[in-house]
Amino acid sequence: MKRILLPAASLVLALAALPAAASGDPENGKALFYTCTGCHGIADYKNAYPTYRVPKVGGQNEAYLVAALVAYKKGERKHPTMQAQAESFSDQEIADIAAYLSSIKPAK
Repeated sequence: MKRILLPAASLVLALAALPAAASGDPENGKALFYTCTGCHGIADYKNAYPTYRVPKVGGQNEAYLVAALVAYKKGERKHPTMQAQAESFSDQEIADIAAYLSSIKPAK
């Protein structure tokens, strides 16, 4: 039960602590997301790294995506590849990526 509550509580606190979200540009986010398709764009969300589960990100909640990317950027969420990717983005670029991803329909 603690495994579920701690991440959920952390996410709620992270969302509450975020400053007013910058308005994202979905078109720029689409261009920026290109570098993410090697993992998150694989058909049927399969990946080349059996020890890591690659989540479906298309259609996710925009605020959740911003919070997750900011947490990776700050090192609060641990995944070496995601941290490196997030650190390369400005706050505006993170908002753009989140705006793009939240605007598309999730794969089924």
